[in-house]
Amino acid sequence: MDKIQNKFIDVRGLKLHLAEIGTGPKVIVFLHGFPEIWYTWRHQMIAVANAGFRAIAPDYRGYGLSDPPPEPEKSSFHDFLGDLLGILDALGIPKVFLVAKDFGARPAYLFALLHPNRVLGVVTMGVPHIPPGPSTFHNYLPEGFYLSRWREPGRAEADFGRFDAKTVLRKIYILFSRSEVPVAAENQEILDLVDPSTPLPPWFTEEDLATYGALYEKSGFQTALQVPYRSFGEDFSITDPIVKVPALFIMGSKDYVLKFPGLEDFVKSGKVKELVPNLEIIFLPEGTHFVHEQSPDEVNQLLLSFLSKHV
Repeated sequence: MDKIQNKFIDVRGLKLHLAEIGTGPKVIVFLHGFPEIWYTWRHQMIAVANAGFRAIAPDYRGYGLSDPPPEPEKSSFHDFLGDLLGILDALGIPKVFLVAKDFGARPAYLFALLHPNRVLGVVTMGVPHIPPGPSTFHNYLPEGFYLSRWREPGRAEADFGRFDAKTVLRKIYILFSRSEVPVAAENQEILDLVDPSTPLPPWFTEEDLATYGALYEKSGFQTALQVPYRSFGEDFSITDPIVKVPALFIMGSKDYVLKFPGLEDFVKSGKVKELVPNLEIIFLPEGTHFVHEQSPDEVNQLLLSFLSKHV
């Protein structure tokens, strides 16, 4: 961890934070999900740097150490895509591999569609490529489904606001490590699904939690609730949704996301390959939603194998 450097660059009027390790022309940009931050990629960044790659992991605008936008409630995936392009241009990087987790899969695949000349390959974990436009997977889940609750302005803010950032992160990491979809009862909030005495997952330490907690203490959750949860319906005017670059999808067999209606069939039937023809799919039998933190050695091996084939 000591070798990972932190830097700030000016992009589109904001100071964005990047964690970076390694040098050279072979570059990987890591895109985090929620409740993650750049730190979620610590194991992968060191592994790829040791293999000769330059690894860069930004905090999105409004997340962690990056500046918040002037109006967080108006943030969008368009902003994240513009920031990613701005980062590559500012650093003079012509082409990259994109490695993404959770909702980070959306900007990774959208960037590959909108800027195909800048992307060598895409690796995602926990979420496959879903066609641009409004997602329907959540439409068949009950009112207490966490995505529905967090899309409702003010609901998550009130839920999260009862606790400090570290406690919020503890509860969400425990919740998202389970194989059940988080669904609250009518008079219950999402964070109340986790009993305070529940231990952290064995692969996630109190030190890890403290790092996450400090970063979200700084940024708060305002932008994080806007993007992704309130931004899924954006129109990107993409006429051809077929991703041409090589891609890898790593999914834990115990990931709760597989229980979104229709999603497991979408992946296992091969329908996802209609959108990403050059896609390799790997399931990790014991994997949860955080496969890259839960089984870093296994994920690093899969990642390096993919990179060596397509570099």
